[in-house]
Amino acid sequence: MDFNIDQLKKKIIYRSNYRGTKEMDKLLGAFTKKYINQLSDNDLVDLEKLLNIDDDNLYNFYNNLNTDVKFENNNINKLFRDFKFTNEI
Repeated sequence: MDFNIDQLKKKIIYRSNYRGTKEMDKLLGAFTKKYINQLSDNDLVDLEKLLNIDDDNLYNFYNNLNTDVKFENNNINKLFRDFKFTNEI
């Protein structure tokens, strides 16, 4: 692929932690922290796409509610939907 993986990871980490709503900051931040170093290049690209979706639709998708966006059937979206958030400090 024609991009720098380290730069992409930094962008993903930043974007997952600074969403606009605290709830999504925590959820996506924890999700990204857990999986970022296990993902393939293609999965990282899919994660970047996921992070470009607005918080309301992501929240609804995570909670298996109706969304205004059609979500692709890929590894990242499945991981995200199956992710169990725990607020451990």
